[in-house]
Amino acid sequence: MTVNDAVAKRISVLLKEKDMTLYRLEQNSGIQHGSMACIMNGRNKTFTLSTVIMLAHGFNMTLTEFLDDEIFDYDKLEVE
Repeated sequence: MTVNDAVAKRISVLLKEKDMTLYRLEQNSGIQHGSMACIMNGRNKTFTLSTVIMLAHGFNMTLTEFLDDEIFDYDKLEVE
């Protein structure tokens, strides 16, 4: 699994857990709709730390909380 896939899956899980819409996440995080669509459908090939921080903020989480999931285990990711 790529890092991009892992981030998109983490977003999907958190949206369900927090009963939040993608639109609300966009509003809370400051990430524009087009950019979020690229993240969620796999067209985004690179992530910056700033983007991940914005996502965490949108979920009202710390960066550590956002990344604290087995989906981000190094051995499970294709790191380029």
